[in-house]
Amino acid sequence: MKKLLMAKGAKSIVETNLGVKKGEQVAIITEPKQMTIAESLASAVFAAGAEPSIHILMPRERDGQEPPKTIAAAMENSDAFISAVYTSITHTNAVKNACKNGSRGIMLTQFNEDQMIRGGIFADYYEAEKNCKKVAEIMANSKIISITTPMGTNLVVSAEGRRGNALTGLVGPGEFGPVPTIEANVSPVEGSANGVIVADASIPYIGIGLLKTPVKAQVKDGFIIPESIVGGEEAQKLAADWISKKDANVYNIAEIGVGLNPMCTFTGSMLEDEGVYGSLHIGVGTNITLGGVVKAACHYDLIMTNPTLIADDIMILKDGQLML
Repeated sequence: MKKLLMAKGAKSIVETNLGVKKGEQVAIITEPKQMTIAESLASAVFAAGAEPSIHILMPRERDGQEPPKTIAAAMENSDAFISAVYTSITHTNAVKNACKNGSRGIMLTQFNEDQMIRGGIFADYYEAEKNCKKVAEIMANSKIISITTPMGTNLVVSAEGRRGNALTGLVGPGEFGPVPTIEANVSPVEGSANGVIVADASIPYIGIGLLKTPVKAQVKDGFIIPESIVGGEEAQKLAADWISKKDANVYNIAEIGVGLNPMCTFTGSMLEDEGVYGSLHIGVGTNITLGGVVKAACHYDLIMTNPTLIADDIMILKDGQLML
């Protein structure tokens, strides 16, 4: 029964989000545990008159680890690609190079069968696109961006010279985007971030998910101070994971992102949580796919609620409400 119900979601991803056209070659990258999703997507690609191919990726050891060169080549030579994996390959050179070669991609990281049936996937992407592009445009090239929350986040960054990214869930040639998250983001200038981060909603990586206890960290000159990470079990798990990477760049403040999908809710799944309307996430680690220059061992997002976001004196969010 689930396979039948998943067909509607697969059709939406293939025809609306990816815009597959007749005769195109679409590479579907998946892991064994996501195979039912990959098969559903392949059926939708075939129904659209295009040619699907499924490439099974052995699970990566960590988020952000490059896929094998054979799979990277398939992505680069496709007209479009879908990454339906559990361990993220979003922030990789494989994605960057595929888009540079003119392909376009949809990222379905940690997607599950229920997400193919209900939730953020069924948003009106064309309507949400307007706000998404507007927020990205305002954050782009901002000299000063400030973020505060009632839980204690107080962070200041600079995005001077940086592009804004509108991840609308709708992609064209040379673009990639996650689904169902709809978000506008910018990658701060390396070394510019200072202040405090308090994530109170979710850290949907390494099995953490929805937070029982807020995770707090100090930021200095663009990096989280490892010793400053405090909170409950979730904070300990995050801190230990970063230490295990043995890479100073995992602490880099990589992204300021605003969730703009009215249909998303906090579930502990990355692409649902990041898209929750009016939420804000601070990405930490790799930023090469967002406009930065850092390639770290991972990229994790710390998600918070009720943010106030100001870019060069323009108030974008006030207590989680869009002010534009």
